[in-house]
Amino acid sequence: MSSLKKLIKNSSLALVASLLLMGSTAQAQDAVAGKAIFEGNCTACHSLDADVVGPALKDVHKRRGDEWLTKFIKNSQELVQAGDKDAVAVYEKFNKVPMPAFGTSLSDEDVANVIAFIKAESEKPAEVVAEVPATPATDANAAASAAEADVAFMDLPPVLLFTFALAAIIILLTILVLVMMFRLFVPMLGDSIYDEDFRTSFAGRVLFLMRGDATLVTGKAKNEIHSHHDFDGIQEYDNDLPPWWKAMFYVSIVFAIGYMLHFHVFKTGALQTEEYEMEMEEAALIASKNVDDPNAVTNFEVLTDATALESGKALFNTNCAACHGQEGQGTVGPNLTDEYWLHGGDVNAIFKTVKYGVPAKGMVPWQGKLTKDQMLEVSSYILSLQGTNPAGAKEPQGEKM
Repeated sequence: MSSLKKLIKNSSLALVASLLLMGSTAQAQDAVAGKAIFEGNCTACHSLDADVVGPALKDVHKRRGDEWLTKFIKNSQELVQAGDKDAVAVYEKFNKVPMPAFGTSLSDEDVANVIAFIKAESEKPAEVVAEVPATPATDANAAASAAEADVAFMDLPPVLLFTFALAAIIILLTILVLVMMFRLFVPMLGDSIYDEDFRTSFAGRVLFLMRGDATLVTGKAKNEIHSHHDFDGIQEYDNDLPPWWKAMFYVSIVFAIGYMLHFHVFKTGALQTEEYEMEMEEAALIASKNVDDPNAVTNFEVLTDATALESGKALFNTNCAACHGQEGQGTVGPNLTDEYWLHGGDVNAIFKTVKYGVPAKGMVPWQGKLTKDQMLEVSSYILSLQGTNPAGAKEPQGEKM
């Protein structure tokens, strides 16, 4: 009897274990199927660990629940319009960019598989990235510059310190000699310093400037009427213009003549327009050395062969259709089949929009996810949609090209 009980007990445990194993296996299969659906429909706007166009999805099932997630995936705007607090909060937080309704394109099983994938990915432990010790700079010039920046004044070479000290002593001695000569010779001049000839000379003006007379700077007030017209009650005096003003006036005349000869007669200098064009060309050359610079000049040609366009169509359906529609008619994103463009309508402008995105308007950057050739194929395919006039196309946005 005891053997029978033991057998029944072991059989029960095996049955429970097999049921659990079958459940985990089924869940794993659902997650695998959900991954394919997620990558085909959701990765353009969502990441598990970071906010992109939409929120990060890690542990979202714990915050919202499966039922809410199913409703939101099928038709998020229906929940928003119904006043659901969580749906409205997400809609407001992410710039009121509506999530496409997947109720017609995904079945209940597909939605459940996507949720199973999110659960499976959320349960995975976070990857620990080992910190890589910073490698010391190998650039000799950079090391030298850093060393120079850290050197204190008193740590400079003795020869350089001696040179600074000697120069300071010479300047100080020069000032002392001038002061002593001033104090020695001025009294010897006596009242002759007040003679008009000496006082109007440059040496006399410097002397009286040191004694508080600002004539050297302001000019002399002669208090002589320049012309005898008093019918309006105004008298004009023949006073000197300030010498500093006259000096600047003469310098400006010389500068103007030199400027005219340099730029307009001999044409040895570049005018503003030419300088601007030269600087823009230089900036374009610098930008072209960095492939990730949005200002880099590109000169792609539209791809027209069937293989490239077919590849672009497949990439578009996988990555772009969620926001632009299967036919490019526009849903969350703009209509791509009309003549109006928000960020330029030639192949190079479209390529840059695809590559760098427009995060402020919900367009994610695809660099790092698509290769250069793939982005060019998508851009060429988008241009091939011009004038197709699909049903239910979104109204035009942007400027006509």
